[in-house]
Amino acid sequence: MVSPVAADLLERWTRLAGPASESVGRDLIGRWSEPHRAYHDVAHLRAVLDAVDLLAEHAVDPTAVRLAAWFHDAVYEGAAGADEKASAALAEGVLPSVGVPPPRAAEVARLVRLTAGHDPEPGDADGAVLCDADLAVLGSDPGGYAAYVAAVRREYAAVPDEVFRVGRAAVLERLLGLDPLYRTATARRLWADRAAANLRAELDRLRGGVSGGEGRPR
Repeated sequence: MVSPVAADLLERWTRLAGPASESVGRDLIGRWSEPHRAYHDVAHLRAVLDAVDLLAEHAVDPTAVRLAAWFHDAVYEGAAGADEKASAALAEGVLPSVGVPPPRAAEVARLVRLTAGHDPEPGDADGAVLCDADLAVLGSDPGGYAAYVAAVRREYAAVPDEVFRVGRAAVLERLLGLDPLYRTATARRLWADRAAANLRAELDRLRGGVSGGEGRPR
């Protein structure tokens, strides 16, 4: 039986890429449904797509941004950097087959690669929208943020606590060092204050020796 989330996603994909692309959409949803994913799953995909919708007015090519959202963690093995490169290559290989012109497919791949560091160049409106949408979870309420941290930890269950703690703290420090964390005015208004508080609180817990949650922040 197809889950309601998967059904909603497939409808959104075919609306975006056209009915003839349904098989590609099913493949992507299958990737996002892989059993080793606890955070980078279909719920995350839908949340990022929802966030892109909220921020779309800031984009130059919102279609490219939405396509990039679909592909940004389509390959996910927990290898930061390598996963984004593989996901970008998948986009470049697949999108022309569903009628996406090669220049737009290349732009989608560029956007996917940006999610490895969430640090688009000034003036990169589409990069700003995608990165802000991917990081929207950081501005969740405390319960939502705690659920995100716990899910990331489950994805790295094989990593010893101390190694995880050190790696996760480095991720949080890098995020707190982004100035600004969010690049669009809407994202800053909606999420910036809560995100800063959540990141600092988690980092304080980690520095106190409480394992909470390495992993990539997304």
